[in-house]
Amino acid sequence: MLKKFSTFVGEVKGELRKASWPWDPDPKVKGFKKYKELIDSTVVILIAMILLAAYVGLWDLIHREVVDFLTQLGR
Repeated sequence: MLKKFSTFVGEVKGELRKASWPWDPDPKVKGFKKYKELIDSTVVILIAMILLAAYVGLWDLIHREVVDFLTQLGR
């Protein structure tokens, strides 16, 4: 059991070394410049979420108004 676990941990470490991390690996780079890719990606995701929320909210409003109009016709 312990051998399987240590093999698993070794494989996980190997895979994490292969991963592309969203920050600059250069130890000379400090501050926000080090995390520029991470910050840029986060901003893109936040903008996309806001646009998607606005799109869904707009269609919800339109459909609600159409249903309200149709139910008013039936009275």
